[in-house]
Amino acid sequence: MGLNTDLRAFYASRRSDIPEHVREIMDRAGRELAESGQADKALNTGDRAPDFALPAADGGTVRLSALLASGPVVLTFYRGAWCPYCNLALRALQQHVGAMTERGARLVAVSPQIADESLSVVQKHDLTFDVLSDVGSATARQYGLAFDLTDELASVYDGFGMDLQRVNGGHARTLPLPATYVIGSDGTIRWAFVATDYTTRAEPADIIAALDQLNIPSA
Repeated sequence: MGLNTDLRAFYASRRSDIPEHVREIMDRAGRELAESGQADKALNTGDRAPDFALPAADGGTVRLSALLASGPVVLTFYRGAWCPYCNLALRALQQHVGAMTERGARLVAVSPQIADESLSVVQKHDLTFDVLSDVGSATARQYGLAFDLTDELASVYDGFGMDLQRVNGGHARTLPLPATYVIGSDGTIRWAFVATDYTTRAEPADIIAALDQLNIPSA
């Protein structure tokens, strides 16, 4: 059993509660995003990870290059606290943060939410890793992950009461694809997971395996 098994079970249990016409809108938007080629625009293994400096939930600022000076970084992009799939993924990462730390890595999660929302996520799930705010999605755009919701899907989310206008600081339409990167201390992306399907996330076990590969000397 892994994170994606839990995500699929949650999806199956929740889908029956969503009206059919809303499901059709959500499914259509998902297909269009998958067919758009957005995932192909995202940075991948071997690419250089763009540096960034983003506000953290605790009020400080976190710069990627400063973290990399101490070792590898696990960088994960999520949609926001309003997304139940993101919450499941963040909790799963928290369960494995110790294993990442043991391998010398720093875990960092980034979303387009304002800092107050990031702080709420940290407190709600007792997260012990960095949770950063990328309001406006400039960093997600540098990584090739930012996309805009369709008008139909934005209306659905409004109907769900998600209030993305507020939680995303006025950038309600722009979200990141779910993505996780293992970045070596030299700033190179050594492992990447990018999905257009928000119900699918990087497995923590795969992240840890990628970190283990960083510690294997070259032949």
